[in-house]
Amino acid sequence: MSEKKRPLLEELKKGPWPSFVKEMEKSAHNSKTAELLDLLERSYEDKTGHWKHGGIVGVTGYGGGVIGRYTDLPEEFPEVREFHTMRVNQPSGWYYTSDALRTLCDIWEKHGSGLTNMHGATGDAILLGTTTEHLQPCFNDLSEAGFDLGGSGSNMRTPSCCAGPARCQNACIDTLDLCHNLTNTFQDYLHRPSFPYKFKIKISGCANDCVASIARADLSIIGTWRDAIRIDQEAVKEYAAQGYDIQGLVVDKCPSQACTYNAETQEFTVDNPNCVRCMHCINKMPKALRIGKETGATILIGGKATIVQSAFLSWVIVPFMKLEKEDDYAELKDLIERIWEWWDENGKVRERVGELIYRKGMREFLKAVGLPPVPQMVKHPRANPYFFWWPDEIISSASGDAEAEAAAGAEVEK
Repeated sequence: MSEKKRPLLEELKKGPWPSFVKEMEKSAHNSKTAELLDLLERSYEDKTGHWKHGGIVGVTGYGGGVIGRYTDLPEEFPEVREFHTMRVNQPSGWYYTSDALRTLCDIWEKHGSGLTNMHGATGDAILLGTTTEHLQPCFNDLSEAGFDLGGSGSNMRTPSCCAGPARCQNACIDTLDLCHNLTNTFQDYLHRPSFPYKFKIKISGCANDCVASIARADLSIIGTWRDAIRIDQEAVKEYAAQGYDIQGLVVDKCPSQACTYNAETQEFTVDNPNCVRCMHCINKMPKALRIGKETGATILIGGKATIVQSAFLSWVIVPFMKLEKEDDYAELKDLIERIWEWWDENGKVRERVGELIYRKGMREFLKAVGLPPVPQMVKHPRANPYFFWWPDEIISSASGDAEAEAAAGAEVEK
């Protein structure tokens, strides 16, 4: 273990919170990890990172799954001269057996630093720190144990999903089956980069959105329902009998004022046509309220973090899709293929699909993928829905009516 002092890293070990420095020091018997800590201390001293792109690395037959990492101080820190990252495709919902985790860790201790990141923002199990020489042998051992690499680069990233029906009563769709199905269907897009940039699919079973798909995914699939919330009025009375503030904590905080509560009769009602399925009332009274029976998903597009443009939240493009297992999710897969085709034809290098929609316009996007605009395609919560016409529609309906042409404004081509 390195005997170097690291006074700046010592500061990050203080306080009651978990410290990544403490965790890394547990593996500092590995010379690579020890030098990694020394390099981090040096970065804090110099107030700059000491990593660089040094070339493309990978394994046979794959265009993604390995991220090359090199230090720009190789003479001073030779153990981390090459410190590549490998992404391992995670199972749906991140369910592992203890044996699977032991196997994964044994392989990584054999070929890498032993450091892991469970899990990265993409969802993969992240193995941090190996050399070019060990990439292919590590991949071979992973494959033999039943693991596969995840996505990286300009391709589809590994789809991820919430715990779903295996652990949650609010799951409106089988997120686990859907995630597994999409991962298998689109293997080529996952392993062989072919897009303008990355494309992430994240699946949440309900509007609680436990995988934050609306903010982190190019395509967000969020479970919902379209019939009525199920209400157990006897359970409502039990909440009231225990002194629970149903009016203040549930009704008054309903974003669309769709909930009402009669304190005299202790009856709770929901105006379902005006309910936006936000899950607030169900979360507050889970024993009395349940999701509806006619379930499916809302499909959204364009979420991303800041890179070329600012961070985007996803935009609703399909308010409700049934998502049928029986037809192998054909409607969803067909939509995804149409989105990719439009993006591939029109996107610039390193332009996310949300940025392309921002540049070309949602009207162009919807026409290209064959989706008719409807008022439920909400861009922001509690904002007015949008609608628009094509210029030829305005001209044909107005028949030269000057007032109608003025109403159409710049959209009218004379």
